[in-house]
Amino acid sequence: MEKFASVDYVIFVIYFFIVAGYGYWIYRKKTSAQSSSKDYFLAEGSLTWWAIGASLIASNISAEQFIGMSGNGFEVGIAVAAYELIAAIALIIVAVWFIPVYLKNKIFTMPQFLNNRYNETTSLIMAVFWLFLYVFVNLTSILYLGAIAISSMAGGGDSFHVIMVALAVFAVIITLGGMRVIGFTDVIQVVVLIIGGVATTYVALTLVSEHFGLGKDVLAGFNKLMEDSPNHFKMIVDKPGPGASQEDINKYLMLPGVGMYLAGIWIVNLNYWGCNQYITQRALGADLKTARTGILFAGLLKLLMPIIVMLPGIAAYVLYKNGALQQEMAPGGVFHADNAYSAILGYLPNGMKGLALAALTAAIVAGLAGKANSIATIFTLDIYKKYIRKEASEAKMVWVGKITIVVSILVSVLFTWNDTLGIGGAGGFTFIQKYTGFISPGVFAMFLLGMFWKRTTGPAAITGLITGFGLSVFFNEFATRVFGPETWIYTAYLNKHGMYEIPFQICMGLAFAFTLVVMIAVSLLGPKENPKAFELDRRMFRVEPSVMVLIVITLLLVTAIYVRFW
Repeated sequence: MEKFASVDYVIFVIYFFIVAGYGYWIYRKKTSAQSSSKDYFLAEGSLTWWAIGASLIASNISAEQFIGMSGNGFEVGIAVAAYELIAAIALIIVAVWFIPVYLKNKIFTMPQFLNNRYNETTSLIMAVFWLFLYVFVNLTSILYLGAIAISSMAGGGDSFHVIMVALAVFAVIITLGGMRVIGFTDVIQVVVLIIGGVATTYVALTLVSEHFGLGKDVLAGFNKLMEDSPNHFKMIVDKPGPGASQEDINKYLMLPGVGMYLAGIWIVNLNYWGCNQYITQRALGADLKTARTGILFAGLLKLLMPIIVMLPGIAAYVLYKNGALQQEMAPGGVFHADNAYSAILGYLPNGMKGLALAALTAAIVAGLAGKANSIATIFTLDIYKKYIRKEASEAKMVWVGKITIVVSILVSVLFTWNDTLGIGGAGGFTFIQKYTGFISPGVFAMFLLGMFWKRTTGPAAITGLITGFGLSVFFNEFATRVFGPETWIYTAYLNKHGMYEIPFQICMGLAFAFTLVVMIAVSLLGPKENPKAFELDRRMFRVEPSVMVLIVITLLLVTAIYVRFW
């Protein structure tokens, strides 16, 4: 891949100064308000709906999406877009039913929710868990994948560590300004991300069009993708039958057809978007209408993401299949799917490479800033204020938050420096899923029943957390050895390592279903109504006409995509 031209560096430097300058201006504009911890951590009352929506997307889309989802597009096709499409529907559910519960009960952190609804033990356990997860899984993987991707764009060499440190410093600059600065600079980050992503998709489709002698015609390139690889344009992966190839089995294990829509994909999305400090924090400082509108705006933006990060992967597949991109093959003549996005970036003209670099950097820095701010929020409000210094002033808590940000980023750099955690070997996307997927069924069950069933008890929450984790491990690692590869609740398939494997999405659904049963049973042994239960009012869940319009538009778009590509 050719290195950057001067114009690429100029474009990137302009991007950096616009983001940093705008962030500094926002910080100075209301610097006196920074003495309030809730303002610093939540930007209480100051984020607009469009800033909330943009910040949600900027925080969600990072290096693992650009690399991992594009790679999945290369391997499977548009079926991987299910994550984004179901996320848009999940955001509707969160906006209508979850956010009103949080705002009515003045919830600022997820551990606070668990403390108010259950008990202090549950809250502390999850606070510590989330801190470790965000520092040692999320921050490290974002840093590692981001530095690898940008280093590859720059031509490789010894630039990895320099780029990693630069990304970390850039993120610290943004994060120290608090959630207001993060929220408003994320608007710029999303604009850059979308423009750069669309430009890359444009180039990818043009390359396909030119390769087949159709000129520089984007629409012709897209039509050629569908004509050349129709199986890559099916939303539902077919269940493998007798004699199915290993490639088809691998696809199904990743995205198990209709079954995943009855199981794990909802748990993944509702837990991520509705029970995750890193995400919900953006809306917890706003009023209900602003929060709902911002969340639904994020849902609409989410529908753009497959175009930006998935289509380049499919284009790379078609080009490789038809004799192009041979120079991108690894030793041994193998093309790694995770190289799909960077392979397309190599064909960008001068100037557009700088724009693509800015887009990728925007995604990485926004992800790092959001995670670091959530780490600071949980540590300061749920551990420092409660257990270390209960009388801490507002200014002191803001100071502790800033120190926590610097320390968490520094720790992530140290653990990423020589890839101590083995992210490169596992693959960034797999690394994240490995450490979050096992806990998701129990956590989501704990939140769901805690919100909407008054009888749920603290002992049931702890039991559910343990049960969800235990069952996730059991179904993923041991079920086929105990019950065999075929039962009435699952079907396992031989994976590429020759071992029977139940699709991960199905495992998650089974773990969640049994965890709900266990939690309900334990709760029924307690009082008929938990005194710590939240008071719900039907009026909380009513939506205004403008909000309903956004909901209808989102549902129509998602439906149209499934009807067209089923």
